[in-house]
Amino acid sequence: MKHKKLMSLLTLVVMALLLPQAAFASGEELGQQLPLWSLIPFVGMLLSIAIFPLVKEHWWEKNQLWVALFWSAVFLVPFFIAYGANETIYQLIHTIILDYVPFLLLLFALYAVAGGIVLKGSLVGTPNVNTIILLIGTVLASVIGTTGAAMVLIRPLIRANEWRHRKMHTIIFFIFLVCNIGGALTPVGDPPLFMGFLRGVPFFWPTIHVLPLYIFNSVVLLVVYHFVEMSRYKKDLAEGCKQPESTGEKLHVVGLHNLIYIALILFAVVISGTLAQSDAFLNADGSVKGITLYTYHGHESVATYPNIIKDVLLLVAAFLSLKTTKKEIREFNNFNWGAIEEVAKLFLGIFITMIPALAILGARGADLGLHTEWQFFWSTGILSGFLDNTPTYLVFLTTAGALGATEGIATTIGMVEAPILIAVSAGAVFMGALSYIGNAPNFMVRSIAESHDIKMPSFFGYMKWSFGILIPLFILDTLIFML
Repeated sequence: MKHKKLMSLLTLVVMALLLPQAAFASGEELGQQLPLWSLIPFVGMLLSIAIFPLVKEHWWEKNQLWVALFWSAVFLVPFFIAYGANETIYQLIHTIILDYVPFLLLLFALYAVAGGIVLKGSLVGTPNVNTIILLIGTVLASVIGTTGAAMVLIRPLIRANEWRHRKMHTIIFFIFLVCNIGGALTPVGDPPLFMGFLRGVPFFWPTIHVLPLYIFNSVVLLVVYHFVEMSRYKKDLAEGCKQPESTGEKLHVVGLHNLIYIALILFAVVISGTLAQSDAFLNADGSVKGITLYTYHGHESVATYPNIIKDVLLLVAAFLSLKTTKKEIREFNNFNWGAIEEVAKLFLGIFITMIPALAILGARGADLGLHTEWQFFWSTGILSGFLDNTPTYLVFLTTAGALGATEGIATTIGMVEAPILIAVSAGAVFMGALSYIGNAPNFMVRSIAESHDIKMPSFFGYMKWSFGILIPLFILDTLIFML
C-alpha cells in the first residue's frame, strides 16, 4: 500500500513539473499553454476502462469510482500547482456543474422514464424481427433522441433473444444504429446537432441535408447485420437452440403514460434552446442571463436560466415517472440503476481528465489546416469517438465558420458552407459509435446487456467490431459523398 501511495505521489509531482506555470499571466489561452503531457490522465482513464475489466473484473466493478477519482487527481493536483486555485476552481465548476451534471441529468431522466415502458407480446428474436427492431430504433432515435430510443428498445430486444446463444452482435449493431447514426436528422437526436441549432443552424436543416448519408449508412449496416445475423441464427439452431413458438399475443405497450414524460423531456431540451435566443433571457451584451457561479480573469461560469429550467423539468419528468409507474412494470423490465451508476462514475473521470484535451483542441483546432469536407468529416469524427462529441462539434463548427465562406448557412459564428456543415454533423454523430465512450448510450446499452448475462466485448474488442465494420463504411461515405 505504501509503495502504491508513493508511486501516486511521484506521478503527481512529475506531472506538475511538466506543466507550465502561471497560466493567465501572459494572457494566452489555456489550450495554447498546456503541453501534450497533460493528456496522460485522460489516456490513463481510457486504458483503465479498457484493461481492468479484462484483468481484474470483480475489483473493477467495486472500484470504478476510485479509479475515476485517481486519474482526476493525477490531472488536478499538478494543474492546481501549476495554475493555482482560481483556475482550477473555474475549470472544475465549468466542467462538473455546467457540463457533467446536465449531461447526467438528461441521461438519468431518459433512463428513468424509458425504464417504465414495456413492450409486451409475442416477440421472438429471429433475423427478420431483430432487423425490424433495429430499423425502428434507427428511425425513432431522431425523434426522441439516441438515448431515449436506446432505453425504450434495448430491453424488448434482449427479451426477444433470450433463447439465443449468439446475441452479442445484435447489441453491437444496436449501438451502431440506434445509439449513434439514428440521431443524425434532428437537433433532438444528438446533442452536437442541438448545439448547432443554438448557433443558428435551422432545426430541420440536418433532416434535409444529412438524410442521404443517414439512409446510405443505415441501409448498409442493416443489410450487413442481416447477413451476419442469418449466419449466427443458423448456428444457434444447429446447436440445439429451440426457437419459442409464438404465443399469438399481440404486441402492446404497457406504461404508455411515460411517453408523456418523454415528451416533457424533449420539450425541456428544445425550450431551453428557444429561451436562450429570446430577448427576455438575454443581457445587453447578448449573453444569456443566469446565475454567475464563479468569475476569474474575465471568464465567467454561468448557470443560465434556460438551462436551469431545463434541468428542473428533467427532474420533474423522472420523478413523475417513478411515482406513477407500477412497480411490477419496472420489475418485468428488470429495471435497476446499475447502468446509470456506471456511467455516472466513469464519465466523472472522463469529463475531468478531458479538460486539457478539449482546451488544446479548442485553442489549436484552427491550426490544423482543414479546408475540405473529408478533412472535417474525419477530424470531427475520430475525435468525437473518444472525446465528448458536443464540444468537438463546436470546435470544428467554429473552425469552419472562420474559413471565410461567402455563401452557405449563416450561423452565429460565421458563414459555413453546406458540404462542410454536413461533414461536421455526420462526423460528430456517426463516429460516436467507434468506442464505448463515444456516446453515453453506448455505455448504458453495454451495461444493460451485461446485466442480462450477455457477454459483451471488451473496450478494444468492441473497437475491433467498430473499426472493422464502420471505418470501411465511412471510407465509402467519403468516396461517394465528399470527393
